[in-house]
Amino acid sequence: MKTESLLLPFFLLSILANSLFCEAAEAPEAPDSDSVLDTSGKQLRTRFTYYILPVSHGSGGGLELTNTNNTTCPLDVVQSSDDTPGIPASFFPFNLNKDVVRVFTDLNIMFPNRYTSCPESPVWKLDHYSPTDPLDREYFITTGGVVGNPAPETLRNWFKIQKFGDGYKLVHCPSVCSFCDIVCKDVGIIVQNGKRRLALTDVPLNVVFKRA
Repeated sequence: MKTESLLLPFFLLSILANSLFCEAAEAPEAPDSDSVLDTSGKQLRTRFTYYILPVSHGSGGGLELTNTNNTTCPLDVVQSSDDTPGIPASFFPFNLNKDVVRVFTDLNIMFPNRYTSCPESPVWKLDHYSPTDPLDREYFITTGGVVGNPAPETLRNWFKIQKFGDGYKLVHCPSVCSFCDIVCKDVGIIVQNGKRRLALTDVPLNVVFKRA
């Protein structure tokens, strides 16, 4: 009986320790100041998709794909003119082993394949890239990029998320090539042929991310 009475406290302590261990293991990672947060206050993660929505209601809807220049493909990234959420996007940081999306980190943005029948990939990229072009042409965001493979030839595939106002802004200012000439500008809206096209501008589009 004495042995059983001694074993009982150890048994209870073991149960308590296992319970605390399980709770700690299941606890979500606490967001830090560098984490990009969705509209529910949770960290953006690479395994989920998110609607990219304007902060201000009544200023257009989410982002989607369409042709803008009377061509079938590739499709370009535009903002919906109404309040529909658009197409959810995935985010892939420079380090593909990272699950959490953080500010100021080079990343690729991709729409799901099911939203396009074009042969080009639904990964975002700039429609051209010539930082020393004397014509100073507008840079629109289209599709046909690749995920990963940081190199001079993939400069136009990379974007960043930065805190801005009550939400965030998308920026093109790649850090994946230290010796390359680059373009650094915010991502905003330029209206072309009646379409609200995403492009590099001096006026950023203030956005939030809502998990799909």
